[in-house]
Order: sequence, then structure tokens, then C-alpha cells
Amino acid sequence: MHSLQIALGGMNVAGGILVIGSYVQGIRSNPANSNALWGGVPRTIKPLYTVSMLLAALGYFAFSYYIFFRIDPDIAEIGNAFDFKLFLILYGLILFPSAMWMPLTFAILKNPGRALWWAIRITLFVVGLASLGLLLALLGLEPVESPSLYWMAVAGSVFFCIQTALLDALVWPKYFKVQ
Repeated sequence: MHSLQIALGGMNVAGGILVIGSYVQGIRSNPANSNALWGGVPRTIKPLYTVSMLLAALGYFAFSYYIFFRIDPDIAEIGNAFDFKLFLILYGLILFPSAMWMPLTFAILKNPGRALWWAIRITLFVVGLASLGLLLALLGLEPVESPSLYWMAVAGSVFFCIQTALLDALVWPKYFKVQ
């Protein structure tokens, strides 16, 4: 296995533990406040979020499988300008800020303030932009191996972008009101 694939795998394990750990710790520490994470998101669009979260998670596995197992880091070329290392950067910009969202959101619920609000907005914006960057990297990938798996990875990335770049970065903040 290539050292860049090992690094990507390690980043996914460490980042995944941080993201899931932040959710578990946040909910366990604030069980009465967990519904407050929705902010003012209307009940009518919560089912859309639920479906989108599921599709985004499945999408994450689809594009991660393709990137990890179907791309040869030695020959990967992205848009004639980047190589496999771009995926390491993008995953880092998705995973590590994602682990910050829930702690920041519970912090603002306890102590509202503009600095925390901007920290949350920037965190969500970074994740959304990195998700879009990952989609563009997949679309700019040459050569493409396993075309059917490639298009599944692209579709998964689209679903992930809908959740992170649209719903999380743009819709959720519109409804989350800082006191």
C-alpha cells in the first residue's frame, strides 16, 4: 500500500474518531439541549435534513472507497495541476473542522456571542468549500479507473456537497438564531 494511502487512511480514522467523538460527547454532556442544535430549522424541512444526512454519509463512503482503493497515487493527476496529495488536504479540511461544529454550537447555546457565531460559520464554510473542492477534484481526475465506481463516487460527492455546502453552510445558519 502506498504511503499516501496509509496517510489518508490514518486521517480518516483519526478524523472520524474526532467527529463521532465530538457528537457523542456533545449529546452525552447536553442531553436536554440536543434538540437545540436544530436552531430554528422548521419541522417541515427536518425530514429533508434526515434523508440528506443519510445520503451524505453513504456518499462519503462511496467517494472514500474510490479515492482510497481505486486511485493509484503514483499516477493520479487532477486537472493537470494537482496530484493525490490534494485529497489529503481536502479530507483534512472536511474532517477536522467537522469535529469542531458540535462543541462550538453547544458553547454558543450556553454563552451566545458573535465570536462563537463567526467561528461556527467559518467552520461550516470551510467544510462546505472543501467538499466542493473534493467534488471538483474527482471531476478533474485523470486517468479514471473503474468508470461505474467512479460515477458512484461522483454521485456520493454530490450528495455530500448538498449536505455540507448547502444545508449545513447556508440553510442551517439562516435558521439558527444567536440570542
